[in-house]
Amino acid sequence: MSGRRPSVPAGMDRDRVWQVIDAQRTSLAGLLEDLSDDEWRRPSLCPGWTVRDVAAHLTLQQLGLADMIGVMAGWRGSLDRTIHHMACARAAARSTDQIIGEIRGMVGSRRHNIGVTHLETLTDVLVHGQDIAVPLGRRHDMPPEAAAVAAGRMLSMRWPPPLPSARKLAGFRLTATDVSWSAGEGPEVRAPMSALLLVCAGRLAALPQLSGAGAADLTARLSAPAAT
Repeated sequence: MSGRRPSVPAGMDRDRVWQVIDAQRTSLAGLLEDLSDDEWRRPSLCPGWTVRDVAAHLTLQQLGLADMIGVMAGWRGSLDRTIHHMACARAAARSTDQIIGEIRGMVGSRRHNIGVTHLETLTDVLVHGQDIAVPLGRRHDMPPEAAAVAAGRMLSMRWPPPLPSARKLAGFRLTATDVSWSAGEGPEVRAPMSALLLVCAGRLAALPQLSGAGAADLTARLSAPAAT
């Protein structure tokens, strides 16, 4: 993202990040235990992904070198399609209780996928937790400070490559209304930090929470059909 670099909230060192990851996993496991069979089958915020697919994907946060060799063997032409295939295959191969147990079983572990950092693990669990909760009308809180760290990582990282949605935020100044965080230059867009993180991740469900001089233009930009 061009312009001013994201501000960084105080008090979010590596230990605190892992504490938040553990808390999110524990909370999400509890939420999943409360879902009906129908809710597990419903669409998530990720187009083409069910709630079950997303939950299964969150069991894949500790892949080592041998696992990644298996990923390459099952390559589907792009990273997104390959990740989706892995999640769907895992969702089909495991029972609901197994998926929940694997998410809860990672609590206390500080392993993360090879090639990424603990910050990508944080972002993954924060965003995908909302991918499950929001379309079901369920509450799954995320700490604003943690969401700010995740959004800052998404907007400033060079590897993995930033998401297309994050690149579309260039030319706007994002300002959180519930934590001291801002990023970018241009017309201001204000929202709770959780909504700003979801916008960075391309989740259009968060757009109604935006306000400020740049909100309408950013909403139009993010809502425009992708070029073919």
